[in-house]
Amino acid sequence: MLKATGAVGIATAVLGAGPAAHAAGSAYAHPGLLHTSADLARMRAKVKAGAAPYTAGYAKLTANRHAQAGWTPNPQATVYRGAGSPQNYTILYNDIHAAYQNALRYHVSGEAAHADTAVAILNAWSGKLTQLAGSADRFLASGLYGYQFANAAELVRGHGDFELGRFQEMLSTVFGTLADDFLVRHNGAVDSNYWTNWDLANMACVLATGIFCDDKAQVGRAVEYFKGGVGLGAVKNAIPVVYDDGLGEWLEAGRDQGHALLGVGLMGTLCEMAWNQGIDLYGYDDSRFLKGAQYVAKWSMGGEVPFTTNTRRKGAVGGWSGAEAVSEAAGVDPAMMRPIWAMIANHYTKRRGLSASYLTRIAAKASPEGGGGDYGPNSGGYDQLGFGTLAFTRDKVSGVEASAEPSGAASDAGSEPRPQTGASPSASAAAGDGLAATGSDDLVGWSAAAGVTAVAGGLLLLRRRERGRRGAAE
Repeated sequence: MLKATGAVGIATAVLGAGPAAHAAGSAYAHPGLLHTSADLARMRAKVKAGAAPYTAGYAKLTANRHAQAGWTPNPQATVYRGAGSPQNYTILYNDIHAAYQNALRYHVSGEAAHADTAVAILNAWSGKLTQLAGSADRFLASGLYGYQFANAAELVRGHGDFELGRFQEMLSTVFGTLADDFLVRHNGAVDSNYWTNWDLANMACVLATGIFCDDKAQVGRAVEYFKGGVGLGAVKNAIPVVYDDGLGEWLEAGRDQGHALLGVGLMGTLCEMAWNQGIDLYGYDDSRFLKGAQYVAKWSMGGEVPFTTNTRRKGAVGGWSGAEAVSEAAGVDPAMMRPIWAMIANHYTKRRGLSASYLTRIAAKASPEGGGGDYGPNSGGYDQLGFGTLAFTRDKVSGVEASAEPSGAASDAGSEPRPQTGASPSASAAAGDGLAATGSDDLVGWSAAAGVTAVAGGLLLLRRRERGRRGAAE
């Protein structure tokens, strides 16, 4: 392995010779999470050529305080998230975003100081972090920060000073194990107790950890959960109804806009990482995710969307129980934005050549997308890695078919809502032990509509309106 020196450095070791280069003896293409070698080469070339909108996207990156060389990490042995604990998780996500942004900046600029900074941050944490603790919110930490950590590390895995094995061990034991456990046990709750985003974050962590650590079984678990998992993050539970106009109702649209945007971003992240390993989740079930993303895009821009009344079952296995019902989509602020749209819009319209008018419009509105630190000071502003204008803008593939297969391994302004806030008072009181904790400690000043989707005994129960809708209840 080569230490980063100038514009070459880790380019050979990490990027390889093609769009999906395999490291010796690895099960998966590396780099192969959110960015492949072809993606990184495209970013470099476009920025060097002064091409729009890449230059505007890169300017957002270089202006971010996390993207500056010399960032000093502050690793912790235990990271706490959730009420009743000495919370310090803000330290973790700031350091993760600094590592990711410096690593990405290195690949575009070739400046070795940025690669060295990223490696120093990652090594510091893998040398000290031993556990995630706190209330139920520790599972948000495992999911969100696990997939982000993996993506930062994937960009410097070939750096001569990077402690790859040690980082893989930390990622697996501290993040991956907790994420896996959540998807199986849901913290002792019924499968529908936790909102869509809890599952999606942990699915992203399991998938990213599996790819980063070349663990085929772990990758398989994440993929199968996406397709048929029991929780609300599985695609048919997250998007329970598909309407005749081609829109797919997003589960958390009945809850509030901030969480719906987070969920779309997380599902897009999951699909993109899988795609880069030759697994097509974007197109699964007749491109169900496209229909859900289009729904959220239209709704977020103030458009009217249909909504099916539904009920969600809550509670602990063998303990307290309850239910919530919602009959309409929550109100929205068309100015609320997350850095999630460029990746999704470019996949469907450029890679696959499909029409996605709402995605196209909202991606243009969000451009140029920034990253952590650009969307408010609370943790919700750090739930996506961002910089999609730079990273995911792509030219349309000539002659692309709507059924195109992935090339992969085989070939968020102003005050923002913090995701996972606003547990219902009755749920919180009944749980007592944090089972239904949703991070209300970080709630910012916006009104979260109470909303839920119907699940009983793990199955989504939908009372469908008689308005010519289609899509079976799942």
